[in-house]
Amino acid sequence: MDRLRAARPPYPDLIAGALLWGMQMLAAAMLGLYLRNGLQTSRLAEIAALYFAGGLFAWPFALPVARFLAFDRPLETRFAAFFVTLTAATILMTAFLFAMEYRMFYSRWHAPFGSIVWAFQFVFTSISAVYQFLVIGLRLFLPLGLVCLVASSYHLAKRMR
Repeated sequence: MDRLRAARPPYPDLIAGALLWGMQMLAAAMLGLYLRNGLQTSRLAEIAALYFAGGLFAWPFALPVARFLAFDRPLETRFAAFFVTLTAATILMTAFLFAMEYRMFYSRWHAPFGSIVWAFQFVFTSISAVYQFLVIGLRLFLPLGLVCLVASSYHLAKRMR
C-alpha cells in the first residue's frame, strides 16, 4: 500500500515535470537536427511539436511507474528505474505520435473505417511508421537527450527517499 501511495506524484511535479521534460526533448531534437543538417528541413515546426509532445505526454506515464519501481530502494536502483522508464515512455510515446501522424497522411488511400482491410492497413501502416521512427527519428534524441535523461534520472532518484 505504501508503494502505491509513493507512486502517485504530487500534481505540481506531474504538470511542471511534463512541461520541462517536453522542453528538454524539444531542445534535444533541435540540437540533434542542427548537428545533422543545420536545421535545414521544411518540417521544422512539425518535428519540434512531435518531440515536445512526445516528452510532454510520456512524463505522466513514466513518473508514477518509475516511482513505483523505485520505492524503498537504494539510489542506484532508483536511478535505473527513472532512467529506464523515462527512456521507454519517451521513445514509445514519440513513436506513437509519429505513427498517428503517419497514419493520418496515408488514411486517404485506405479502405473505409472498420473494415477488415482497414484494420490490416492501420496495423501495418502503424508498424511501418514506428520502424521508420526508430531508424530515423531516434537519433535526434542524441546527444542532448541522453544528457537530459541522465540528469533528470539522477535528480529524481536523489529527490525520492
